[in-house]
Amino acid sequence: MFMSDSNYLPGTPLTRARMAGIGGGLLGVGLLLVIVSILTLSGALSALVFIVGVVLAFSGTSRLLWAARRRKIDLLPWLCFAWLGALGVVAVLAPWLPLAEGRNATIALTEPIFLEPLKYGDHPLGTNGAGLDMLTRAIYGARTSMTISMTAIIIGLTFGGLVGVVAGFYRKGVDRTIGILTNSVLAVPPLILLIALASILDPNIRNMAFALALLTIPSMVRIARANTISFAQREFVLAARGMGASRARIMLRELVPNVALPLFSIAVVTISALIVAEASLSFLGLGIPQPEPTWGNMISEAQAGNTMRDHPFILIVPGFFLFMTVFSFNLLGEKAQKRWDPRSAKL
Repeated sequence: MFMSDSNYLPGTPLTRARMAGIGGGLLGVGLLLVIVSILTLSGALSALVFIVGVVLAFSGTSRLLWAARRRKIDLLPWLCFAWLGALGVVAVLAPWLPLAEGRNATIALTEPIFLEPLKYGDHPLGTNGAGLDMLTRAIYGARTSMTISMTAIIIGLTFGGLVGVVAGFYRKGVDRTIGILTNSVLAVPPLILLIALASILDPNIRNMAFALALLTIPSMVRIARANTISFAQREFVLAARGMGASRARIMLRELVPNVALPLFSIAVVTISALIVAEASLSFLGLGIPQPEPTWGNMISEAQAGNTMRDHPFILIVPGFFLFMTVFSFNLLGEKAQKRWDPRSAKL
C-alpha cells in the first residue's frame, strides 16, 4: 500500500489531500505576492517580494503535481530548459521582434529615463539613464553572450577533444608533448590571460570567442585524454585492432563517439563559466564596448553616481538574466553529467 521510495507519496487520500491543500495555499500566496509586487510596490522591495512570490508559487505547483501524480516531479530542470529555450529563441529573433530602442541613444532622446520595471507597457523592464529599453538591452545582451560562449565552447570542444583523443591513443612522446603545452596554458591564471588577450585583441565577438576558447581547450584535452585511455582498453577497440582497422578509423569511428558524451556534459557546465567570464570582461571595460549591450556593461552602468542606490533595477535586471542563465546551464550540466558521465558526477 505504501511505497518505500522517498520520491513517491503514500497513497492515502488524506495524505494526498493534505499535500494538495498545502500546495494550493503556497501557490495562492505566491501569486498574491507577485501581483502585489507588480501593482503596489517599487524599487528593491518590489523585486524581493516578486522573487519570494515566484519561489512560493513554484513550491506550491510542485506539491500539487506531487499530490496529483503520487510521485515527486522535479520541475526545476524543466523550468531551466524552458528559460534557456525561450531566451535562445528571442535572442535569435531579436532583430525582427517589435522591441523598443535599446542600443541607439540618439533614437531614444525623447524617451523618459529611469522608468521602473513592471509599471509601463511600452517598457516592461524600465529604461536606463539614456532612455534605452532595459528588456531590449537584456535580450541583445543574451544574444551577444550566447554567441560568444557557444562559439568558444564549440571551438574548445572540437579542437580540445580531438587533441585529447590523439594524446590518449598514441601516448608516449605525443602525450608528453601535448601535456606540456596543456600545462603551460593552465599555469597562467585565467583572468590574467583573458585581460592580456583583451588588451591585445580588438574587442569584437570573434576575438572574444577566440580568447574564451583558449581557456576551454586545456580542460577538454585532459578530459578527452582520460576517457580515451579508458576506452582504448575496451573489447570493441581491441576487436577493431584485430580486424586490421587503421589508427585513424579507430579514433574517429570507435573512440570519438564514446568520448563525445562525457565531453558534452562538461561543456554544458563550462558554458556558464564562459558567460560569467565574458560578463566580467565587459564589466571591467575590456569586453564588447557600448553602445552594443552585454550583461556585463549593463551591470557596470549601475556604478555611475548614485544609480545603484536610486535606481537598483539597473543592476537587478541584467543581474537576474545573468543569474538565471548561469544557474540553468549549471543545473542542466549536472543532470547531463549524471546521465552521460557517471564517474565524474560521483566526484
